[in-house]
Amino acid sequence: MGSKYKVVITDHRFPNVDIQREVLSQIGAELVVGQAQTEEEIIAIAKDAHGILNARSKITEKVINALTSCKIMVRYGVGVDTIDIAAATRKGIMVSNVLDYCVDEVSDHALALIMALTRKVVFSARRVRAGEWSVANLKPLKRLSGQTLGVVGFGRIGRELARKASPIGFNILVYDPYVDEKSVAQPGFKLASFEELIKGSDVISLHSPLTAETKGMIGKQQIEMMKPNAYIVNVSRGSLIDEGALIDALNAGRIAGAGLDVMIDEPAKPDNPLLKMEQVIVTSHTAFYSDEAIQELQKKAAEKVAATLSGKIPDPLVNPEVLIPSRH
Repeated sequence: MGSKYKVVITDHRFPNVDIQREVLSQIGAELVVGQAQTEEEIIAIAKDAHGILNARSKITEKVINALTSCKIMVRYGVGVDTIDIAAATRKGIMVSNVLDYCVDEVSDHALALIMALTRKVVFSARRVRAGEWSVANLKPLKRLSGQTLGVVGFGRIGRELARKASPIGFNILVYDPYVDEKSVAQPGFKLASFEELIKGSDVISLHSPLTAETKGMIGKQQIEMMKPNAYIVNVSRGSLIDEGALIDALNAGRIAGAGLDVMIDEPAKPDNPLLKMEQVIVTSHTAFYSDEAIQELQKKAAEKVAATLSGKIPDPLVNPEVLIPSRH
């Protein structure tokens, strides 16, 4: 007897997919595992799939239009910029993601970058290895208590970072066009305009999703408004920052430094000037990672596919308009 459903993993970097296989076996689904990168490769393995689990390969309109049976796509992670949402909606395919995945890990990583930058930990460690044993090259080095952390994007991760940074002594400025004063109403927190946050923050940490509106949101104009001693941290998507403008500003000493877990090009190109700057910390898009987070991600993503194929609506449903009956 054949399987009731076919579920395809387009691509992944997990040690194994035993967790997904176990979850999906409970609804009688066959799991097909690929490492597809091109449109043709994805279509070849997923054309007749009932459900798709996706990591980094691009699910384009061409891919979506070739699908014959798909009801649900789930992205391994928070961002859904790998999937053409509009095309999926037109095809009647529900799209979901794992919103509560790696909240602790990414907020911890952002805080680690903030602390390492503002206390000049990495800079100092490099100097020690070079034979220096002095505080002279660390100056100026300001007390953290009383400084202002600007949190751009106040979703789960942005909120958790603010919660962790506040007891250290940071005042918190928040910019998010989708939250109101009530959501930010706690001591030491203030809802601000984007310009107010840029101008008033000692550290700016980016937690916005990558959309047409947020792409390049930190460019030359915004960097010129920043304090000359300010740092910028990005653990979201590399394209939120105009890297050319950031490089120019760092070379000119216009801002103090940057902590980047994400880049426009990944892996980062070896000749990227950011990799050679002492005032910059770059990590290899690892903020999401812990052993526990990866296991949780595998389980929750598979459960969303299983639930949808069993007749339920996934939570969250990224494209709720897909439920509106067609007028045609």
